[in-house]
Amino acid sequence: MALLRGVWGVLNALGKSGADLCAGCGSRLRSPFSFAYVPKWFSSSLSGYPKKPMTSYVRFSKEQLAIFKAQNPDAKNSELIKKIAKLWRELPDSEKKIYEDAYRADWQVYKEEINRIQEQLTPSQIVSLEKEIMQKRLKKKALIKKRELTMLGKPKRPRSAYNIFIAERFQETRDGTSQVKLKAINENWKNLSNSQKQVYIQLAKDDKIRYHNEMKSWEEQMMEVGREDLIRRSVKYPAKSEPEKL
Repeated sequence: MALLRGVWGVLNALGKSGADLCAGCGSRLRSPFSFAYVPKWFSSSLSGYPKKPMTSYVRFSKEQLAIFKAQNPDAKNSELIKKIAKLWRELPDSEKKIYEDAYRADWQVYKEEINRIQEQLTPSQIVSLEKEIMQKRLKKKALIKKRELTMLGKPKRPRSAYNIFIAERFQETRDGTSQVKLKAINENWKNLSNSQKQVYIQLAKDDKIRYHNEMKSWEEQMMEVGREDLIRRSVKYPAKSEPEKL
């Protein structure tokens, strides 16, 4: 439980430090596009696809990372980034302004280039572009959610009898590509007798019980740290009792 609270604290700290760092990134200018950027798949038909400019902090950290890595070749990037973030927070406003001015200048060039591209887009391209961006946002949101759940230690979903059989046989099969292996394993599964399949069916039932028990414990922990949004809708847990007032 202490470990879980620690992980949750790290997530909160990361969110806070990210906000603090962005506070010094200069004013964010609105793009002519409401959808803020043009996906790279449009670059084949549109010349001069512009790259979004780096913020003042990203520009600073990129410069400093090369210096820090040269001075500390054996250090992990995560350790160096923490030092760079601390250095940025302590940087005088006059020095930060150099990076902020460079960001604004680059953004102005980027905005002009986006305007040029906007004039080339047909109505059908704009519709396709908006759909593409919505899909990218949903995909990114799902990825962030998956990473968060992994950090919070959410139990892995139970495997089916067939998946358990594949995992077991895939390691044993050495020859051929993955596709060839899967095809051969699938044929082996079809040729198994009912009694042979029953072994894997029982393993799948055991794994389902494991998942149920681990999820119950995990969701109770999520309730304790205030993450009711991660609880399955079909599951209800008793509300925390208020401490008695003296």
